[in-house]
Amino acid sequence: MKIVACTLVVLASSCTASTPPSPPIAQATPQRTAPSASAPPGPAASSPASPPAGDDSARDELLGKAAPDFTAKAQDGTTVHLAALRGKRVVIYFYPKDETPGCTKEACSFRDAWDPIAKTGAVLVGVSADSSESHLAFVQHYKLPFLLLTDPDGAIGRSYGVPFEGHHRRQTLVVGADGIVRNVYRKVDVTVHAAQILEALTQGG
Repeated sequence: MKIVACTLVVLASSCTASTPPSPPIAQATPQRTAPSASAPPGPAASSPASPPAGDDSARDELLGKAAPDFTAKAQDGTTVHLAALRGKRVVIYFYPKDETPGCTKEACSFRDAWDPIAKTGAVLVGVSADSSESHLAFVQHYKLPFLLLTDPDGAIGRSYGVPFEGHHRRQTLVVGADGIVRNVYRKVDVTVHAAQILEALTQGG
C-alpha cells in the first residue's frame, strides 16, 4: 500500500509539472484622453441696431409718416415754415413754459450741446404757448442759439400728438430731411435729452 501511494504522488507531480502555466492575462491599461481644448466662444450674434435711448419711435403712430406742416412766428419776428426746411433734418421740441426750472434746464442743455448739434446740419426749434416777447426774453436771458416758436392754442402740438392743456407736454420729434418723422420722444428727461437728440442725429447720418 505504501508503494502505490508514492507512485500516485509521483504521477501527480509529473502531471502538474508537464502542464505549462497559463500566461498572465494582460490587463488593458485605461487610456487617458487629454482634455480637449475648449473652442473659443464665437462672436455673439449681432442684433439689429436699437434706437437711441428714450426713443419711443418703435411704437408711435407718427413714425414713418410725413411730418404735419406748420407755420409759426419766432422770437426774432421771423416766420418759420416747416416745408421750407425740406432737405434738412428738423428737431421740434415742445415744452411747457419759458423760465420754468425744467424748461430752462432743457433749453440750456441744447445750448451747451449746440456746436455738435449744429455740425450735423440739423435745425432745432422749440415750441411753446408763450408769446414771442416771452420767448425773446428767455432767449436773451440764457443766450439760446436757436429759434423758439409760438403755438398759443396748441394746434401745432396737437398735430404731432402732443397733449395741450394751456401748455404743451414736454415731447420731441425729429423730422428727416425728406420730411418724414424719424424719431419720437414722448417721455423726456431734461438731464439727458440733449445727448439723446445728438445721438439720434449722429446715427441718422
